[in-house]
Amino acid sequence: MPFFLDRKKSERSGESMSVEKLFPNKLKCKPIPMMPFSFTINGQKRNLDVPPTYRLVDMIRNELNLTGTKLSCGIGRCGVCAVLMNGKLVNSCLIMAYQANQAEIETIESIATKDLHPIQEAFIQEGALQCGYCTPGMIMAIKALLDQNSKPTREEIESALSGNLCRCTGYGGIIRAIERVVSVGGV
Repeated sequence: MPFFLDRKKSERSGESMSVEKLFPNKLKCKPIPMMPFSFTINGQKRNLDVPPTYRLVDMIRNELNLTGTKLSCGIGRCGVCAVLMNGKLVNSCLIMAYQANQAEIETIESIATKDLHPIQEAFIQEGALQCGYCTPGMIMAIKALLDQNSKPTREEIESALSGNLCRCTGYGGIIRAIERVVSVGGV
């Protein structure tokens, strides 16, 4: 016989119909085992125990409190969570934390010094940001490009940005900012 919850009846009787009362044997779950995880992030060796269900972005933001790496779509379409893993640009929302075991990871915080990074300075000079939410991912995409090619063409710049979505500025200022960095000798 199917179970139907009669809300009015439970309200009249004063009886609380909690999930635990309705399904007493269904909520007894075993805890998820933690996985040991070793990596280098922004030049520092780290060891953590994380659940196997953790994505790299979750570990970066929640466990390491490096909140410059943003999270938006969660499916690899927007690029705001972009980081470098072993020198390659990845969307950290698509990488499970355990997949980055023994990896070298660079987040937007890796470029932090007392002065602005040349890419950051160019973004400001060219008005290439408004809300700034996509900016860390954009900067990491450009850093990945310039690490591989110090004199990219406009087409290569556009290709490097193809995985990053900006809803505020359009891409004119962003491309001009990158061309500015390239014209003064890169990073």
